[in-house]
Amino acid sequence: MPRGSRRQPGGLHHRDAAAGAAGRKRVRRPRPGAGPGAAQPGRGGRGLPGQNVTMDEGGAPLLPDSLVYQIFLSLGPADVLAAGLVCRQWHAVSRDEFLWREQFYRYYQVARDVPRHPAATSWYEEFRRLYDTVPCVEVQTLKEHTDQVLHLSFSHSGYQFASCSKDCTVKIWNNDLTVSLLHSADMRPYNWSYTQFSQFNQDDSLLLASGVFLGPHNSSSGEIAVISLDNFALLSRVRNKPYDVFGCWLTETSLISGNLHRIGDITSCSVLWLNNAFQVRARVPPVAVASSACCPPAVSHPQDVESENVNVVKRLFKIQNLNASTIRTVMVADCSRFDSPDLLLDDGATPGRVFDLGGDSEDEAVGPGPAPARTKEGLRRFLDGLLDGRAQPQLSEHALETQVAELLAQGRTKPPEHSTAAARKLLVFTTGCLTYSPHQIGIKQILPHQMTTAGPVLGEGRGSDAFFDALDHVIDVHGHIIGMGLSPDNRYLYVNSRAWPSGSVVADPMQPPPIAEEIDLLVFDLKTMREVKRALRAHRAYTPNDQCFFIFLDVSRDFVASGAEDRHGYIWDRHYNICLAKLRHQDVVNSVVFSPQEQELLLTASDDATIKAWRSPRTVRIHQAPRPRPHPFFSWFASQKR
Repeated sequence: MPRGSRRQPGGLHHRDAAAGAAGRKRVRRPRPGAGPGAAQPGRGGRGLPGQNVTMDEGGAPLLPDSLVYQIFLSLGPADVLAAGLVCRQWHAVSRDEFLWREQFYRYYQVARDVPRHPAATSWYEEFRRLYDTVPCVEVQTLKEHTDQVLHLSFSHSGYQFASCSKDCTVKIWNNDLTVSLLHSADMRPYNWSYTQFSQFNQDDSLLLASGVFLGPHNSSSGEIAVISLDNFALLSRVRNKPYDVFGCWLTETSLISGNLHRIGDITSCSVLWLNNAFQVRARVPPVAVASSACCPPAVSHPQDVESENVNVVKRLFKIQNLNASTIRTVMVADCSRFDSPDLLLDDGATPGRVFDLGGDSEDEAVGPGPAPARTKEGLRRFLDGLLDGRAQPQLSEHALETQVAELLAQGRTKPPEHSTAAARKLLVFTTGCLTYSPHQIGIKQILPHQMTTAGPVLGEGRGSDAFFDALDHVIDVHGHIIGMGLSPDNRYLYVNSRAWPSGSVVADPMQPPPIAEEIDLLVFDLKTMREVKRALRAHRAYTPNDQCFFIFLDVSRDFVASGAEDRHGYIWDRHYNICLAKLRHQDVVNSVVFSPQEQELLLTASDDATIKAWRSPRTVRIHQAPRPRPHPFFSWFASQKR
């Protein structure tokens, strides 16, 4: 059976450690007819099975435990287990905690200052956990897609999963011992070019599917569709721009989409909308509703009778974008789960990547007074200085546009709101401030009153003086972000990033710095807003910075996995920060996902148009174990009943 690439301790092939050793190193049995005297213990011969061959004739051990321990330290894990089958003394030494601590640190190459996993009961069991429960054995390859598979998502129950592909279909699968295709939705009739992302809502009754519209190569328009999982009916469609906003669920029946409005050459604003999954239908003329800075474009259906976003849309946030940056890759983190994390990660990195934008951002030199007045005064001084030659004469057109946009936004930005409610959510997304490539993570608190489509719609309740929303926090990554994922408890954010050169300066927003081939997997604590752990490394990407695409990652209770452009998926241990397995494909691995109910099952999706299912060696043994044969009486009884 195909396996992922990983080191094997002394050739032990993912069986139960003791059983594997017993299968390889058998105790030699005496020749037929040989009596007890045929082999004398301690005299170079072999004793009977179970007889202690390491004792002298008086029953005392030939070697003290300390010497056996020192010998065992020089052996590999499989050899230690095999030696433990020889006698009771050796078996006791082979289970010594200090021995297995040394074996663990040496074999897995874990830094000595990293303590044992807080939930571990012993070093021996912890060694077996990392060795036997990592999903690295390929059990099935799905070939129903006809083009690159871009994304995978599991239902919360783990019974189903969905896949998106360049073949423009969304496929829904039954997750059983043998995976089977349940439904395939072709999105080409809706003018989609391909499907790129999907997400199940909390009760697994609806599926959000995100796609890209047909159009010019530089087009950024996309759409979100909501599919019922009861009858696979298409319930609604929502315009989404740029398409790599992807979209996400906020509640069981409401989802977040995006829209982009150009203000200048490199200045724009992103609007994030809250949409009802069950949209009201209204008969309107067969034209698209006009787009404005306050209203997202509606979608005309092929039937030419349905209009969306009618009394079902509420504007969440409107955020200014500078230097050709945009809001992308939105996701929601549930803060109510922060205080009971599945795994508490210690702070292992130097803080400082995070800075708070919650304070006042006005230039105090302008003087007191209302914010719009101070903004106008600041802008007037800047323009007067520019005309009089007192400002920097070497400013480029892009730099001048950015400075003017910043001055204009100072008095038109609503400061962050803070809530005392215990249950709140965070909107997490990629953004930037220096160039168009996403190099920052923006965080915006979603208050309880914002998590419903009731109330003013299309931004009617907003005053003219509060045109933009300020971000609560920004995480500066100093590199191109190509993937993000939340831990199951939503507290930790894992980020795939390709670093910029150290000390690099962005002089032109349209020319971002070169990016590294090695991917850094960074970890941030959303409760403390600090980076934790050291960056995880092993995977690589080769696409240049102007063509870079998303590599999806996923996090389980104990593991984190990611795709890569080097034709492998990777699995790391979250606590020890070590790479445990490489999962082979024939092309780029775009997406990985753990079963939320069984972290020993992992799916990977690739440009080779396949989906592979991987299980741990432990579960493979369980599923392949022969079923017990029924007792003869019960077999006879069953046959009589027929």
